Amino acid sequence: MALRRLGLMSSTFLVMALSFVISFLSLLGQLRPWPATLPQGLLSLDIADELHYGPNATARFSIDYGRLTEAAPAAVLYPSSPDDIASLVRFSYASPRPFVIAARGHGHSIRGQAFAPGGVVVDMASLGRGRRARRRDRIKVPLDVVHRLLYVDAGGEQLWIDVLRETLEHGVAPRSWTDYLYLTVGGTLSNAGISGQAFRHGPQISNVHELDVITGKGDMVTCSRDVNSDLFYGVLGGLGQLGIITRARIAVEPAPQRVRWVRFIYTDFGSFINDQELLISISEEGFDYVEGQLLMKNGAANSSFFSERDSEKIKVLAAEFGVIYFLEGAIYYELATAYLVDQKLKLLLKKLSFVPGFAFTKDVSYLRFLDRVHHDEIKLRPMGLWDVPHPWLNLFVPKSRMRDFETGIFRGILIENNTPMATVLISPMNRSKWDEKMSVTIPDEDIFYAIGILRSATMDDWKHLDDQNDEILRFCNQAGIEFKQYLPHYTTRADWKKHFGLKWDTFVQLKRRYDPKALLSPGQQIFTTSL
Repeated sequence: MALRRLGLMSSTFLVMALSFVISFLSLLGQLRPWPATLPQGLLSLDIADELHYGPNATARFSIDYGRLTEAAPAAVLYPSSPDDIASLVRFSYASPRPFVIAARGHGHSIRGQAFAPGGVVVDMASLGRGRRARRRDRIKVPLDVVHRLLYVDAGGEQLWIDVLRETLEHGVAPRSWTDYLYLTVGGTLSNAGISGQAFRHGPQISNVHELDVITGKGDMVTCSRDVNSDLFYGVLGGLGQLGIITRARIAVEPAPQRVRWVRFIYTDFGSFINDQELLISISEEGFDYVEGQLLMKNGAANSSFFSERDSEKIKVLAAEFGVIYFLEGAIYYELATAYLVDQKLKLLLKKLSFVPGFAFTKDVSYLRFLDRVHHDEIKLRPMGLWDVPHPWLNLFVPKSRMRDFETGIFRGILIENNTPMATVLISPMNRSKWDEKMSVTIPDEDIFYAIGILRSATMDDWKHLDDQNDEILRFCNQAGIEFKQYLPHYTTRADWKKHFGLKWDTFVQLKRRYDPKALLSPGQQIFTTSL
């Protein structure tokens, strides 16, 4: 079957792939019949694959969304089941010449984190392909009546947008999201998964009951907080280093029908973050979603949220102050309780210190709100502004240093260098909603901010913007700002050790236990040799 074949790249890497096949056959050539535990794709490396997938079958697996680097695998596995993936890993682990393996979901990494240079990339999407009935087999929404536990079981390859659509059919939805839903379950859970709901529900990794994981030894393990808990906590936020997530049991709740979506403009940074911190400190009477953004005069209000008239009004304000900010909030509600929303919003507005006359609202469906970034994608793709280099920088910054960050970065480096239009996210987080046992690292303060400096570039200027990212990091280091990178990128063991801090020794022990030959996710460049 085509989905169980290894797609090969012609030209330079064809030789590498063929040498892999020869080595494989030399080890198993005496076995008859062919072992059922091994993927048939490993036996089907032939011209049929090039005819089916084209001469550059692995080309798209050599680049990612970031488009800042590239590295070709020798081959790509198109699995039809998790068993195929486990068989591939077991073969590599048992081989005298093991090869590296990387699971790739939607390819939305920025700096090659899902690459497998000279090894095998696993096309996770193959697990969910086929007719709709098969896809539903990979997204199930049972109701545990005995324990009153609501959850969805989703394949690691599934996109969050498909999880959302499937759960909505049952009147429920996950509690915590990412801003962009065309990412895979396994991909975001390997990092953290954050959006404006995280202040209340924590990141996506805090909302997982159970995982199915394929370790670096090829073992298929079910884990939870109570069973194989070290693997469970290690994999969540573990950057793919300990295993490949093939299923996640995710907490859900009754889904709202509508969303009152609001944005308030600020010219004073202190008032902006004070209001954000106020909103994440109140519970039921507050917003269900809280984020914020920086708006610079060269790109203010270029969003489908604002009307053309409102955009011009905001641009005039941005031109006057150079840098302004908007706080974004959302109130979820049912049609039956719609009459209460205006009252709730009116009470909230009295507590906030935004610029008078600069409050903007929209009323949309729950699906439309969560899928908001995709609507911008639809507009940007035809303009050639989506598949471009993305020199992004994501940081977690402690609350106590946000004024320094604003002075040095927002009103310093970004303004002084006349930074091209960028989306700069500023989202408050409650540390208490994060589980310290998980691998992800965050600042050691009760409140911290997720800062996303998200820029699009051309092939001619992305290096300049990436140099500016390095300047930002140098400023933070010299100012003693104890930040943590989110979606981290480091190239030395010393930097990774500093990143993980007190978690480093535990992380190394888990790597030694579950992936001792360092087969998995080599693109992260954390472990480059066997342990």
